[in-house]
Amino acid sequence: MFDRAWIVARIPHAGAMCLLDAVTRWSPEAIHCTASSQCLADNPLRAGERLGPANAIEYAAQAMAVHGALRAGADTAPRAGFLTSVREVEFHTDRLDQAEQLDIHAECLSGEGNHLMYAFRIKAASRTLVSGRASVMLDADNTP
Repeated sequence: MFDRAWIVARIPHAGAMCLLDAVTRWSPEAIHCTASSQCLADNPLRAGERLGPANAIEYAAQAMAVHGALRAGADTAPRAGFLTSVREVEFHTDRLDQAEQLDIHAECLSGEGNHLMYAFRIKAASRTLVSGRASVMLDADNTP
């Protein structure tokens, strides 16, 4: 549906730090993205020879940023957002880099003003690897 080049133009992450390959589905409530960057030896999140499961939170955050761009309906980057908390995170694996493809699902549970709440799941081959909830604050530098 939307490829990596489209994603790079809409999130603040450039080069290898843009972790997502594509948006495969989205609605105003949810987004599904794919990634294979977890397999790359030059993945900037790697520690030594591995990519730990906590890095799934960054994959989910990038999917949320792309979702914001799609919801805004603009051809430019969405409003600046900052991950303010993560909760109920569950790890069902000890590393991400052994999966061929990651499926990143994020669902907007609520959104009032500058605050959004998402639920996320990172899966590989239909198996949930990491799940949780995240709070995002938009335009944090402009809030009173």
